Amino acid sequence: MQNYNNKYIGDWKHAILLENSSIQDAIVNLDKIAIQIVLVCNKDKTLLGTISDGDIRRGLLKGLTLNSPIKAIMNKNPLVVSKNILRDSVLELMSLNRIRQVPVVDENNKLIGLHLFDYLLEPKDRKNTMVIMAGGRGKRLHPFTNERPKPMLEIAGKPILEHIIQHAKSEGFKSFIISINYLGHILEDYFGDGKKFNIKINYIREDIPLGTAGSLSLLPSAPNLPFIVTNGDVITDIKYGELLDFHNRHDASATMAVRAHEYQNPFGIVQTDGLDIVGFEEKPITRSHINAGVYVLNPQVLELLELGEHCDMPGLFERLQTLKKRTVAYPMHEPWLDVGSHHDLEIAKKNIKAEIKYKKEISK
Repeated sequence: MQNYNNKYIGDWKHAILLENSSIQDAIVNLDKIAIQIVLVCNKDKTLLGTISDGDIRRGLLKGLTLNSPIKAIMNKNPLVVSKNILRDSVLELMSLNRIRQVPVVDENNKLIGLHLFDYLLEPKDRKNTMVIMAGGRGKRLHPFTNERPKPMLEIAGKPILEHIIQHAKSEGFKSFIISINYLGHILEDYFGDGKKFNIKINYIREDIPLGTAGSLSLLPSAPNLPFIVTNGDVITDIKYGELLDFHNRHDASATMAVRAHEYQNPFGIVQTDGLDIVGFEEKPITRSHINAGVYVLNPQVLELLELGEHCDMPGLFERLQTLKKRTVAYPMHEPWLDVGSHHDLEIAKKNIKAEIKYKKEISK
């Protein structure tokens, strides 16, 4: 469900005119409120129609005067949506119809809100915390990780971790906790408390590696809201906000982002029943889902962890399943790369450079 207590709430309520208003009233309203729409309602706030600047121009060209009633020019069948339509669906609807405002109505066609295209494109402020696991040694990336932790390896002039943080920040996340261990002081010196990035960063420090879930036991207090956990070596375009909304919508205790993975056996398979050959399958493809290293957890989940105990995230999910708590998979399709080897690092560098080049081209 959408939240209509946004910065436009006063604007759209002032954009309401009663059906007996004049075209002159509509012109004044459009100029004063500056959201490019007039919402025509009766006294019960039932939406009767909408008026745009174009409707006014067409009406005047037909010979109407400034004193003519707005009912003569309003669009009596405007596109509207219910409060349960998701943000992306509204954006798609507006793009397809080339409109920048869509009224929100209840089941009785009473006006309860207004979607503005520009507002929907802005990131929604997220009060939820993001925890980033950045304590691994990155042994497979030696010698690069001999003197710096893996999340601090640079791609296109910025550490991997900075790419992760900037992506999350672009989606409205401002509160981060980073779990550090191996050469953690390098990471802490670079990011500090987050002020230079206009965010807030706190740290938890592992004396010994505790696994992808174990370091959560070191949190000084449980977050007040569901929180995101991501590995510090995962570069992805996943929409963290949508992942969080998915988790809440499905009333889960824990959510794991998963990716479809295909593996083709390089050999032909011989199917047998005892000694008898019963069939053949030439280089079959096995399809499965793999753990993408990004999660959402409810605060209560932390009660299942013992202080300083080693625990990986799949193990934590298994504990929840034993207790009959709901754990769900979030199928993701966005670009994703776990930077775990020299080959992966080179791919990440090429991908980021290509993305930067593309953004420069479309901005010209």
